[in-house]
Amino acid sequence: MSPAAVNEILQGLSAPEKYISSKYFYDDKGSAIFQQIMEMPEYYLTNAEQEILAQQAAEIITETGFDGPFNVVELGAGDGSKTFELLSYLDSANREVTYVPVDISKAAIDGLAADFTKRLPRLKLNPKVGDYFEVLKDRLQSESNPSLLLFLGSNIGNYMPADALNLLRLFHQNMAAGDALLLGADLQKNPEVIRKAYDDPHGITRNFNLNLLDRFNRELNANFQRDQFEFYCYYNPLSGEVRSYLVSLTDQIVDLADEQIRFKKDELIWTELSKKYSFQELEGMAQTAGFEVKKHFLDTRSYFTNSLWIKSD
Repeated sequence: MSPAAVNEILQGLSAPEKYISSKYFYDDKGSAIFQQIMEMPEYYLTNAEQEILAQQAAEIITETGFDGPFNVVELGAGDGSKTFELLSYLDSANREVTYVPVDISKAAIDGLAADFTKRLPRLKLNPKVGDYFEVLKDRLQSESNPSLLLFLGSNIGNYMPADALNLLRLFHQNMAAGDALLLGADLQKNPEVIRKAYDDPHGITRNFNLNLLDRFNRELNANFQRDQFEFYCYYNPLSGEVRSYLVSLTDQIVDLADEQIRFKKDELIWTELSKKYSFQELEGMAQTAGFEVKKHFLDTRSYFTNSLWIKSD
C-alpha cells in the first residue's frame, strides 16, 4: 500500500468513531470473495443488472446517440461479467468499440482480459490496472471518439451523498460533450429483501468484511486476530442506507504499520455504506452534477436501475 493509503487507514482507525474506507475491501482476495457475494441467491443486484444489460442493450446504445466508433470505459470492472452481455450485443451488431475495463485488482483485470479475448475475439481491449479516479483523468477528454462511461453494480451507493455528488461532478468534468454515463443504482424496496442481501446466511459478507483485517496483517505488519471481531450490519428504510461494521469483542491493542490502535469492547469500525435510491434522488443528483437523464432502464421486478445520463455541455 502507498504511504497515503496507510495514513488514511491509520487516521480512520484513530478517529473517535472508527472507520475503514470500503475501497480497501478489494485486494485480490477481497475481489474474489466479492465474486462469491455476487453469486449468492440473496444478492439480487447482480442478476437484476445483468438482466437489464442483456435484454435492453440495443435500446441503451440507441439512447446514447452514438452512430460511429466509441469507447466503453468501465470503472471497477471486476471480472467483467456485468458487462459481457452489453459487449456481446455490440459485437453481434458489428459496432466498432474499444472496451477499457479499469480495476484496482491486477488479478481481476488479467482474468477479464483472458476471458474476453476467448469469448469476444473481435473486441478491441485496452485494460487498465489502477485507481479509476486517476485513470479517468488521463482517459476521457484525450479521446477523439465518444465514450460510454459505466459505473455499475450500485457502486455509487458506497458514497456519502456529498461524496457521491463530488464523484459525479468529477465524471462530468472529465467527459466530453455528448459522452454518456450508465449508472447502476439499487432502488428502495421491501426492507427485508435488502437486509438478506447484506446479511447473508452463508457468512460470505462476514468473511468479506473480516478479510480487511487479514489484508492489513498481510500488507501492513498488523496483528489483528480475526476471532476477536464480529460483523454487524443493518438497513434503515427511511434513509435508504445499509451500514456495515466490524465489532471489537474485547478490549485490545492492535499493532499496525508501527502504530498501536486501541479498541474498547463493543467498539465499532464502520466499513461500508450501501445507499438505496429513489428516482427523485437520482434525478436530483444528475441535474446538480450537470447531466441530462435520458432514461431509467429497470429489471422486471423494478429492484434496480441502469440510468443513462448524457453530458450535454
